[in-house]
Amino acid sequence: MPQLRRDPITGRWVIIAAERAKRPEDFLSKKEQVPDEGCPFCEGSENKTPPEIFAIRNPGTKPNQPGWNVRVVPSIAPILRIEGKLNRRGKGLYDLMNGVGAHEIVIETPKHIAHLAELPPEQIKQMIDTYINRIADLEKDTRLKYVLIFKNYGESMYRHSRSQLIATPVNPKLVKEELAGAKRYFDYKDRCVFCDILKQELDAQDRIILEMDGFVAIAPFASRFPFEVWILPKDHSCDFPRLPEASRLDLARVLKITLSKLKVALGDPPYNYIIHTAPFRVGRKSGYWRTIEDDYHWHIEIIPKLTRVAGFEWGTGVYINPTPPEEAAKYLKELEI
Repeated sequence: MPQLRRDPITGRWVIIAAERAKRPEDFLSKKEQVPDEGCPFCEGSENKTPPEIFAIRNPGTKPNQPGWNVRVVPSIAPILRIEGKLNRRGKGLYDLMNGVGAHEIVIETPKHIAHLAELPPEQIKQMIDTYINRIADLEKDTRLKYVLIFKNYGESMYRHSRSQLIATPVNPKLVKEELAGAKRYFDYKDRCVFCDILKQELDAQDRIILEMDGFVAIAPFASRFPFEVWILPKDHSCDFPRLPEASRLDLARVLKITLSKLKVALGDPPYNYIIHTAPFRVGRKSGYWRTIEDDYHWHIEIIPKLTRVAGFEWGTGVYINPTPPEEAAKYLKELEI
């Protein structure tokens, strides 16, 4: 019989459709290999992108030239632009402002490698360093409230490992739902809901995929999608940019292993990952984020694109997941990489 499960953070309901249960092999599909001719993200093609904003480079190399390890460039089709004033205003009952923000591409390797899991942990660690550098820089802009880092793997004509960063002058709705849910839980129990989830999952072990080097990968109790995975630090922290230097290589290893397991188990599926962290708080209203240091917990959400969101999901906001997270976690945990 199907189960309705409620997410303890946002209150969102999910249907676990057990009678439609799918094993990893049910999602496997053959991929056509498309040649990547003239990839603009490879080392030596720096003139095919806008000038770099930031790069981790070998000593003695010049900007926009070969010799980099990770490189950040503006998007050629930005969703938001850094120039201009917000000009918040109303038009009747509608609120609007100018599309001010930032949209950057993080090129994660100079080599033409498609999947992040194929990179060594040291290279992934440099990607994490770059994320943190860019968030810290954008936080100085008082027009901006949030930076979302995300990856869309398998959705582009160029199979070169990269991710994106979009800074917004508003807090995104899904993040606000998490923030509000975490605060409600904290106000009632005086504890972080994410920490409580971690404790319960580590005690039960039913949905644990990986526990290693201070991080835990779990299949969430109310997984929206088959083989959805969350990676959380065991030590409480609301801000991803505060991740200590000593922990970044550990996170890189955990991220590599988790993505490798998904790649092998599901036949290299398209996926998204998203880093959810606390919003900027410099210069905001006094007391506005009074408990956020205690109630929120940054994390990475990894979502393999194995099913299609259709009319029911769009109409209700309730997702249908044909693979119970317990089965997904067991399979991924036991899979040797």
